[in-house]
Amino acid sequence: MSEDNFFERVYAIARQIPYGKVTSYGAIAKALGTARSARMVGWAMNASHNMEDVPAHRVVNRKGLLTGKLHFDGTNLMQQLLENEGIVVVDNQIMDFEKHFWQPEVRQQ
Repeated sequence: MSEDNFFERVYAIARQIPYGKVTSYGAIAKALGTARSARMVGWAMNASHNMEDVPAHRVVNRKGLLTGKLHFDGTNLMQQLLENEGIVVVDNQIMDFEKHFWQPEVRQQ
């Protein structure tokens, strides 16, 4: 599978994340049937910042940490976008992570 194709599949899932919800790099990788490729999902999110239809701010690490925040313009843009959706963030950590977590549907290969 080419990297471009993989990234597009990642973006297709990211576009499904509901407003006010978050998911993790690993959950997206698992949904794609590539459970060990969470880091590549991160690269895809990093490459998506000029794509307004990909809500990269809703993708965090498995513990609810805003590990991708350095890739957003402005120091707290990722946190501000999440807070605008009603998600409380303290010290780069999503509060009530389980309540806000969205599990993407695993696609059958």
